[in-house]
Amino acid sequence: MKKIILLCAGGMSTSLLVSKMEDAAAQLGIECQVSAHPVTAAKSVASDADIVLLGPQIRFELNNIKSLLPDKEVRVIDMIDYGMIDGKAIVNKIVDFIK
Repeated sequence: MKKIILLCAGGMSTSLLVSKMEDAAAQLGIECQVSAHPVTAAKSVASDADIVLLGPQIRFELNNIKSLLPDKEVRVIDMIDYGMIDGKAIVNKIVDFIK
C-alpha cells in the first residue's frame, strides 16, 4: 500500500482530486491511500508518505517542503491536471515512482 499526500493551501480544494486519484490507481491495480492536507501540516502528515504532491497554487513552497521532508519525493501537480481534476493523468505521471 502506497501513501500519497496532497498538500494545498487549505487541504479542501484537493478532496475531489483524492477520490479521482484513488479510482485511477485502482484501475491500474495500484493499492494506495491518498489524502489531502493543508501545507501547514506537511511535517506531521507526510512523515510516512511515499510521495508528497503540492497543489500548483502552492508551488512556491516546493523548496521549503523539500527541506522539511528531505527523505521524501516531493513534486508539484501539473496546473492543467489539477484544474481539470484529472486524477488519472496525475497518477500516470507518478506511477513509476509509486509502483
